[in-house]
Amino acid sequence: MSETLNLRSKRVLVTGAAGFLGSFLCERLLAADCEVLGVDNYHTGTRRNIAHLLDHANFEMMRHDVTHPLYVEVDEIFNLACPASPVHYQFDPVQTTKVCVHGSINMLGLARRCGARILQASTSEIYGDPEVHPQPESYRGNVNTLGPRACYDEGKRCAETLFFDYRRQHNLPIKVIRIFNTYGPRMHPNDGRVVSNFICKALTSEDITVYGDGHQTRSFCFVDDLIEGMLRMMATPENITGPVNLGNPEEFTMLQLAEKVIELTGSSSKIVHLPLPQDDPTRRKPDITLARNTLNWEPTIELQDGLARTIDYFERLLRSKNVIANEKPLPFAATA
Repeated sequence: MSETLNLRSKRVLVTGAAGFLGSFLCERLLAADCEVLGVDNYHTGTRRNIAHLLDHANFEMMRHDVTHPLYVEVDEIFNLACPASPVHYQFDPVQTTKVCVHGSINMLGLARRCGARILQASTSEIYGDPEVHPQPESYRGNVNTLGPRACYDEGKRCAETLFFDYRRQHNLPIKVIRIFNTYGPRMHPNDGRVVSNFICKALTSEDITVYGDGHQTRSFCFVDDLIEGMLRMMATPENITGPVNLGNPEEFTMLQLAEKVIELTGSSSKIVHLPLPQDDPTRRKPDITLARNTLNWEPTIELQDGLARTIDYFERLLRSKNVIANEKPLPFAATA
C-alpha cells in the first residue's frame, strides 16, 4: 500500500514481538516514531527476529509469558502472543488454550486499567473446515471442539468472545482481525506451516510432502500486506470493532504451491503424498469485502514475488548456519 498511516508517537505493547508477525509489526511501529515494548516468552519466537531492533532508542524487549499479569503503562496493545502452527500449538495443547484465554484476560485487564486500545490477532482457524466459501466474517464456522486442533481453534474463538464481552461490559476500545495464511521472511524454519515447510524441503532437495490429493486450497498473504492491514484496523474509529478478515483472496491448491516452490528454487525435490491430517480444512479463502470497504485495504504483493523474497531469506539462513536442522521451539512452561 502506498498510503501512509497517520501514526502519532504512542507507547505500544506488542505481545509475541519476537515472532514472525510481531517482529515486522515492531519495525513498522518504530518507523512511525512509536515507543514499542515487545513481550515474548520465546516459545516459538526467536531473538534473531528482533536482534536488529535491540539498539533502537524507542524499543524495549521483555521476556514475559502473557498467561501471567503484566503491569506497564501503554496507549495501545497488539495481542499477537500464541503459537500459530499445528506443530507448535499441539505440542502442549493445554498451555495453548491458556495462552488464548488467560493471555487475553490479562491483556484486556491491562487495556482496561490503562484506557488503551487493544487489537486481537484472531485467525481464520475459527472457521474450522468451512461449509461456506469464501468465508465472510458473518460465518460462524464448522469446528470440531474435540479434535487435536481444538486447543487453537476454540482458544481463539473464546478469546474473541472475551474481547466483545469486555467491549459490552466495560466499553473497552477493541479491534479484532482474523488472519488467514500469511508468509514471508522470519517464519520459523521448523513450524510445519506449508510455505516454510515446502521452501526448506526444496532448498535441501528433500521430498516435499503434500497431504491428501493436494487439491485442498489456501490463500497466501505476504507479511508486509498483513501488517499494513493490521495497522489500518488499529487506526479505525472506536465504533469499528471487527472482526475483519485479513488475507489474500487468491486461492491456490497445495500442489500448485509445491510446484511453484520447486520452480523458483530450481530444486530436484519430488512431491510425495500422505493421508490428510484430522480436521485439516479442505478449502480456505477470505471474503475481504469488509476490509476493502472499511480499511481501504487489499493485498498488493503477488505470490511469485512474495515467495522469491521468502526463499531468499531461507537461503541466507541456510548459509549462515544449520538453523533449519537444529532450531527447535522452546518448550512451554510446565502446565497445571
